[in-house]
Amino acid sequence: MAALSEDLENAGLRRPAFAALLALGAVLASPLSAAAAPYEFAPAPQNDLNRLYRVDRATGEVGACQFQLKEGGVGVTICFPAGEGAGPQPPSDYLLVPSRHEREGGIFRVNLRTGEMSVCYVFDDKVVCTPQAR
Repeated sequence: MAALSEDLENAGLRRPAFAALLALGAVLASPLSAAAAPYEFAPAPQNDLNRLYRVDRATGEVGACQFQLKEGGVGVTICFPAGEGAGPQPPSDYLLVPSRHEREGGIFRVNLRTGEMSVCYVFDDKVVCTPQAR
């Protein structure tokens, strides 16, 4: 490290700049930078429903979108914002888990840290979720 420090100083980088460079390298190499994407997506288990759910992995907020045909046009993407129970939850690590029930339009929101689960589904143009339970 001393040799590297001398080489960097000879190249015009002083110790504070070198320290900042090392700190930046540590941040970029940290597990946080390699962490999973902030969202996870999963389809509704219902096999004739083209709905895709989205969960914010850190906050647990759930939304959903689906395709709808538009007469004489390409079609539109209809999205359903978070409604009752689907908004941000206590910070944790959340995932979506579809059931294997082929006629189920909802999906499970799972808190990996606490083991709590809730079921989320579209109701009145919003995504709603049942209270979390274990």
